[in-house]
Amino acid sequence: MFVANLRPRGAAEIADNTSGRTANKGMEGLAITSDGKTLVGIVQASLIQDAAEGGAASKVLRIVTIDVETGKTTHEYTYLLTTGSGVSEIVALNQHEFLVDERDGKGLGDGSKAKVKQIFKIDLTDAVDVTEMDGTSAAANAVSKSLFLDIVKVLVGNGIAEDQIPAKLEGLALGPDVDYHGTVHTLWVANDNDFLQDLNGANTNPKQFFVFGFTDADLGGSEFVAQQPKGSAK
Repeated sequence: MFVANLRPRGAAEIADNTSGRTANKGMEGLAITSDGKTLVGIVQASLIQDAAEGGAASKVLRIVTIDVETGKTTHEYTYLLTTGSGVSEIVALNQHEFLVDERDGKGLGDGSKAKVKQIFKIDLTDAVDVTEMDGTSAAANAVSKSLFLDIVKVLVGNGIAEDQIPAKLEGLALGPDVDYHGTVHTLWVANDNDFLQDLNGANTNPKQFFVFGFTDADLGGSEFVAQQPKGSAK
């Protein structure tokens, strides 16, 4: 996953490396499991050597798990893209299940209409370690995933036009529960607006937060275990 020749400019790094992360598309998403013991990272795009294989390998995104106490890498898994061009974030539901933000680059800020902004639920319970596998083999051993939330569909259904949905929805966080006809968990989604402004200084792509509610029933048998702050009572 590491590049052999680091360079400050993306073009130079791409020219000098035949393996490792694609320039400017490295470890984009990070999460810590609910028990605080494992750090989980996912790359934004396929590694150079995986993409070079073509086919299913070009949709392979590597997931790495790290033991928090020792700092040592424990496993490497495969996330296989569905229709998005990359992944921006991952957040833990519990010790082995996660929500992953898969998206394209279309929408507000890009001058186009948003198409793919989807949250998938993945499970690492029976996932195959792909550390020593090439891209094609890794693609055949991807983690199980299921669609949890189609953001574009929900926002359009609530009166937000496709060209007003941010192109770069990149932040995920599980917020506090709320009482809305019973207990409802909250998922907060934020965009990266890249500080884009027009010539008059007005922000044409403001920072936005979208809050979605879900119940235990929406998790399809999964359990949401809220992360406990360090030092808090268990």
